[in-house]
Amino acid sequence: MKKLVLTGAAGRLGSHLREPLSRLCDELVSTDIAEAPATLYPGERFEQADLADLDAVTALLKGAEMVVHFGAIADEAPFEAILRSNIMGAYNVWEAAWRNGLRRVVYASSIHAVGMHPKTEFIGVDAPHRPDTYYGLAKCFAEDLASLYWDKRGLEAVCMRILSCAQVTNPRAVGSWLSYEDLVHLVERAIDTPVTGFSIVYGVSANDRAPVDNSGASHLGYRPKDNAEQFARAIFAEYGPLDPRDPGNMCHGGPFAAIELGQSGVALLNLNPEDSGKT
Repeated sequence: MKKLVLTGAAGRLGSHLREPLSRLCDELVSTDIAEAPATLYPGERFEQADLADLDAVTALLKGAEMVVHFGAIADEAPFEAILRSNIMGAYNVWEAAWRNGLRRVVYASSIHAVGMHPKTEFIGVDAPHRPDTYYGLAKCFAEDLASLYWDKRGLEAVCMRILSCAQVTNPRAVGSWLSYEDLVHLVERAIDTPVTGFSIVYGVSANDRAPVDNSGASHLGYRPKDNAEQFARAIFAEYGPLDPRDPGNMCHGGPFAAIELGQSGVALLNLNPEDSGKT
């Protein structure tokens, strides 16, 4: 691939993707509203940009074959902030991709698009939208946008519903964990699969207690290797019995299913310091 664009490159997950993505193309254009990282990888250049600016995004994507879209507010927030960053930003990425003739958008969607489904339901990639927050609502919008641009304009998309990509520090993560290594593998498969059309896949490792079914996305060739069961005994002993009446325990969205709209869900995840930055 000659040119690949990565949005949200200064965030925690984007930072993990920069080096492996730089090896998949001649030129990686990393972009974020934040300032450039201290060092760049061979073949990588950084462009600071606001995804809410369609002209800026259109210029960024010129000459690219694909865009890996991780740029957004990565937590629940007031609707006005989500509207600008996560909803308008998504529209601008898809519109700019179509205007520039890109082949595919690889999108960091989220379990929070379906977060109010009970965890006792083993949901597949065809589960209907049931967002748990404004943040999840924006993921629903972007997934529907991806479907629309595929149906009407032939722009492929892979929407990766990431469950929780951070160290396992709470009972929910024993099922929802996506290791950083499996994250890279997932994004690579979303890029190098020859034909995807409009696809949804769950971003989760090969956990014994994974609460979602990825069989409907097997065509992508995503085969995770890591398993959070190694952490289960210690985590369950630390937390003890959970309240089954708490939506944070009973729903796929975890704490996001229990918080008030507009309030932070990440604050309740008990993340390790190295995982507590932007996602």
